[in-house]
Order: sequence, then C-alpha cells, then structure tokens
Amino acid sequence: MLKVLNFRRNPLDLTVECKGEDRVTQPPGDVIATEGETVTLGCTFETSDTQYYLFWYKQEVNDFPVYILRRDTYGTEDNAADFPKERFNAEINKPSVPLKIQKLQLSDSAVYYCALQPTVTGNTKTLYKNLWSKDNRILHNIH
Repeated sequence: MLKVLNFRRNPLDLTVECKGEDRVTQPPGDVIATEGETVTLGCTFETSDTQYYLFWYKQEVNDFPVYILRRDTYGTEDNAADFPKERFNAEINKPSVPLKIQKLQLSDSAVYYCALQPTVTGNTKTLYKNLWSKDNRILHNIH
C-alpha cells in the first residue's frame, strides 16, 4: 500500500528578516512524497554576520513548533533526540541549509520552518494576559 505524505513548507510564504541585513526564505508550496522516500526542503538565508546559527523546526496541526536540529559556522551538528541525524540532516552550504528527511514515515507530515539566529528559544516563563468581558464584570486570565 502506498501512503502519501504531505510536507508543507512555511505556509505563509514569508521572507523573515531578523535584522536589517538578515533574511531567511523558504520556497512556497507543498512537497508530496510517499513512505520510505527521501525529501529535501529548501531554505536560503542572507546574513552579514560571519558566525551564525541555523535551526529547523517541525510543527504539526494544532501544535507548537518542535526543535529538530541546529547547524552553525563552527561545524556543530546538533539534533534533538526524536530526530536522529540518520533521518533528519542539514548541511550549511551558504546561502542554503536544506533539510533532508530520509526513510519517510507518515508521522513526518507537518509544516517545517527554518530559522536564523536570533530565534525564540529558552523562554521558560509563562505569559499572562488579563481580559475583561464586554460588560467589564468578568476578568479572564489567559495564559
């Protein structure tokens, strides 16, 4: 039985600018593949920094982005435990850092994002926002 996997690149087709000169771009559209195949998801970047870090994240429906891996100018190859290098790999070849996913599984279907440091990491504080109802009688605490 052939199962089709759907990989979405950055669905907003955005070019993200971190600073005046920093930029990350992912090609628009979906990548369609079947179980067992290999896919490569594109990501290009521009930065004026000589030392930089690139990250890949996976986001499933109605969930938050999950860290996959980090690559940097020092040659660091850090992968999260759930994303072994044998299946999830990326190499910096400036100006690109494509994500290669091998031996595809159905659970790999998701939206994938690449990011250039600085990126939002390490925030362990819960944010709270107090909202009043329209008639200002009920206070809702959102976190």
